[in-house]
Amino acid sequence: MLSGTVIFATLIIVNPAQAQADLEAGSTALPHQVDGYSGGPADFADLAEKVAPAVIAISAKTGATGEAFPNRRRDPKNDRPGAPEQGQGPGFELISVGSGFFISPDGYAVTNSHIVEDADTAEIRTSDNKAYSAKVIGKDSLSDLALIKVEGRSDFAYVRLSDQLPRVGDWVLAVGNSFGLGGSVMAGIVSARERSLDAGSSQDFLQIDAPINQGDSGGPSFNTQGEVVGVNSMILSPGTGSARVAFAVPADTVKTVIPQLKDKGSVTRGWIGAEVQSVTPDIAESLAMHDPRGAIVVGVEENGPSAKTGLKSGDVIASAGAEPIKSASELTKKIHAMAPGSSTELTVLRQGRETRLRVTAGRRPDQSSSPTAKPR
Repeated sequence: MLSGTVIFATLIIVNPAQAQADLEAGSTALPHQVDGYSGGPADFADLAEKVAPAVIAISAKTGATGEAFPNRRRDPKNDRPGAPEQGQGPGFELISVGSGFFISPDGYAVTNSHIVEDADTAEIRTSDNKAYSAKVIGKDSLSDLALIKVEGRSDFAYVRLSDQLPRVGDWVLAVGNSFGLGGSVMAGIVSARERSLDAGSSQDFLQIDAPINQGDSGGPSFNTQGEVVGVNSMILSPGTGSARVAFAVPADTVKTVIPQLKDKGSVTRGWIGAEVQSVTPDIAESLAMHDPRGAIVVGVEENGPSAKTGLKSGDVIASAGAEPIKSASELTKKIHAMAPGSSTELTVLRQGRETRLRVTAGRRPDQSSSPTAKPR
């Protein structure tokens, strides 16, 4: 079980003038796609020089409630901490400062959903210190990804997403807007893959040990070929700074989510209205199961697809669509991948007996994920 403080790596600034000043950065933009690159730590300067022009600083107005400040989360099993009330007096507003990166020369850029969650527009600053206004095209709280668009240019430097997951131990170079100070480059390695957290997104993360800090949210982590392997999202820390335990949304998730955000501004996922958790060895022993596999149902939403098909709390889902289920996370991914209206057969263990139920997926309601929310 992870312990410490899970923090969205976003900096909140309450003074617009300060936000404007802190977003300034200085380097020369390269108006083309970043070419492939292969190297190691000794050559990180060359890699940084090539990819940095595609990385942008982002600021957006947040909601006017204390809940938006300071945009951090406690231990994964705890609720969001209390926050100070909105300030009083003229000129007070909350500004969320983060990072992003261009994925096409015509101004489409990826960032984190939590940076622009309350905004329809954002201000960006490129590495050559030019400011632009960007429109929020779409955002998805579950994956913590958002797509924004800058109009008026078709020659922005941009980067590509990697086609392969990095290996544990591979070098990564993270570029962002640490503490709102401007362009910053951090190096590290991939610490783990497919890391599941109980806080924030229910998706799996890459864990990296590059020293990600507040303000780096939405920035890319690159492999040594200059391809984006992840979008930096959160850090785990006993305090407010980096403890070199950072989490990035993998590039394959970005490739699934961003096209939907571009086409329709949201992501469509299947939903069956059941709250599940993985079968642990203790749970398996209590149910007289020989193998601690599958997902146990801990709650069923009234009038949801699962309730209508007869699924009950205490049922263990052992397979879906004839494919064995190892964990709650695996089941969640399969359900999310279903088109609303499609159906699948679940193999269910109920009081020691096996039964089969056919469930028809609905559309997952749009909702922000929370530290106590379970995948559905």
